[in-house]
Amino acid sequence: MASINLIESFQEFKEAEGIDRPTLMKVMEDVFKTLIRKKYGSDENFDVIVNDQKGDLEIFRRRTIVDDDDLYNTLTEIEYKNAILIEPDYQVGEELYEEVDIQSEFGRRAILAGKQTLAARINDLKKNALIKKYEDRIGDIVSGEIYQVWKKEVLILDEDGNEMLLPKSEQIPSDYFKKGDTVRAVVKKVELKNSQAIIILSRTSPSFLEKLLEIEVPEIFDGLIVVKKIVRDPGERAKVAVESYDDRIDPVGACVGMKGSRIHGIVRELKNENIDVINWTNNIQLLIQRSLTPAKITSIDLDTEKNHANVFLKPDQVSLAIGRRGVNIKLACELTGYAIDVFRDNEGEVDEFDIDLEEFSDEIEAWIIDELKRVGCDTARSVLTLTAEELERRTDLEKETIADIRRILQEEFERE
Repeated sequence: MASINLIESFQEFKEAEGIDRPTLMKVMEDVFKTLIRKKYGSDENFDVIVNDQKGDLEIFRRRTIVDDDDLYNTLTEIEYKNAILIEPDYQVGEELYEEVDIQSEFGRRAILAGKQTLAARINDLKKNALIKKYEDRIGDIVSGEIYQVWKKEVLILDEDGNEMLLPKSEQIPSDYFKKGDTVRAVVKKVELKNSQAIIILSRTSPSFLEKLLEIEVPEIFDGLIVVKKIVRDPGERAKVAVESYDDRIDPVGACVGMKGSRIHGIVRELKNENIDVINWTNNIQLLIQRSLTPAKITSIDLDTEKNHANVFLKPDQVSLAIGRRGVNIKLACELTGYAIDVFRDNEGEVDEFDIDLEEFSDEIEAWIIDELKRVGCDTARSVLTLTAEELERRTDLEKETIADIRRILQEEFERE
């Protein structure tokens, strides 16, 4: 029989996680058949039997009994005189089954090599099972426990002890983790690195917010409400466009919930990220108007060929449309697919002398004018009404550049 030491040496593989037992038994059988082929040249006349319950492994050699001195193939045949030494009742023409003593036949080195081969095969199976499991879950939310926190990434263990990585780039800026914390994230991708399966998670992906909505809003899970598009500036703001297939259901109201009951939990999970839920529409003018919420728009000029829109707002609405650090208008552009420029609408107000910024193209570089227009400053007076600190906060301009711009514009008004 197979020695007890051999059985014990393979016990650790019996409970390999993520691999079904028949597959594991088949792998063990294949490994030993390889050993047989190396020693005898063929495994055709050998049966490898793995006892699934006990963990025993037995090898039987099958040979046909032939007349004495009529031996042709020692691998598949045995002489009658030798056969009756094993069992006296044997007759010529019968098949003789003989159990192989694994240790004496193969030796310690071959058995050790077999164990190493088995270990490699098991690791490959576990790796493939892990890859398949998580490739099927890409886009789904998983929970895990923080095991290690590093500068550039966080190591998380799932319920089976599999390692998952949450890179810094996939974390919400205000995320703070410590060992032992439980964290939720969406599976972003599965990749191979140095023959190891690496599961990459994300908390900044739009699909993370989409899955959180699916959990909190039954109508989305049931397919009555469809999430058409999500854009995010993680930790700052998100815009979610939804549409209902049932006229009786208000998609925005269903997502927000009574007094914000459904959306509040998601906001907390996303570290107080502001979430604007809007009704999706194929009317691009209306979609742009909704996408710039909470600002109220006066009018819109569309250029559908260039996917460009000029939006006019009351002066007190411009900052709302742009948002802090330009986040609101940036997300509106991403949601609608249109480049949006905002302008002050001074209709109804007493006209005050002003100068278009384009008039200063000889003194101010074009990219600086474009940057000022991006934050709603299209005239000289609209720039000067903002403080230097506000301009520095809203734009990507340096303090010295802003000071020069304000000086140029102020001098022009003084000359006039």
